[in-house]
Amino acid sequence: MKEQLYTIPVNEAFEEKTECPICSMYHSIEEGALEFTLGPSYMEDDVRMVTDEVGFCERHVAKLYEKGNRLGLALMLKTHADRMIEEVEKKQKSLKAGKKSSLFKKVSNEGNEVTDYLDKLEKSCFVCSRIDEVFDRYIDTVFWLYGCDTDFKARFKESKGFCNKHYSLLLKKCPKAMGASEAEGFVKTCSEIYLNNVKRVRDDLSWFIDKFDYRYADAPWKDSKDALQRSMMKDDSIYYKPEER
Repeated sequence: MKEQLYTIPVNEAFEEKTECPICSMYHSIEEGALEFTLGPSYMEDDVRMVTDEVGFCERHVAKLYEKGNRLGLALMLKTHADRMIEEVEKKQKSLKAGKKSSLFKKVSNEGNEVTDYLDKLEKSCFVCSRIDEVFDRYIDTVFWLYGCDTDFKARFKESKGFCNKHYSLLLKKCPKAMGASEAEGFVKTCSEIYLNNVKRVRDDLSWFIDKFDYRYADAPWKDSKDALQRSMMKDDSIYYKPEER
């Protein structure tokens, strides 16, 4: 385990007062990947070779645009378009007269060279690939720390739980990351933390709704002022970092 590379950011995520420390980890990695993509690296040949080939997903091209480096993004999208046009033009030859069957196959999901290429391109993203490589290592680190670091284990148990997606991810990854007996204990603890905190946020959301009723206008907000944002994080993994209270 490379402590300096992996354990520090994982510990920091679990120290953060957030509804899902795994979301916090992902957000940190994502921000780093976006900064890298629009930093000086976008002029390097090896980086541009990859961005030209795989492009960006809908989510991350929008986030890159929000970063404000319009020239850098334009340069990457232009050379990506050059590569895409070249590939499509080559593959369109299979659609010309005399090879009609390649376009109009019998009803199936087989597609053709053009649609296969574009479908593959739609699922590829330079930013996603950089995130996934690091994120997988961070998840492995969560299991490693839980098994050997008593301070982290206590921090894990004191956390505010996880969003739906990352609770599911931990359950899926657990059997391969831990021994059977240790995994059983992890699943029990993780499940209790998840459900207890989903219920807590649900109750906060219920009180948030009640506050719109005139009968509760003068009642205190309790912990419900940001219940909507926290509920969105639990349900849909939309990162939200609440202010310290």
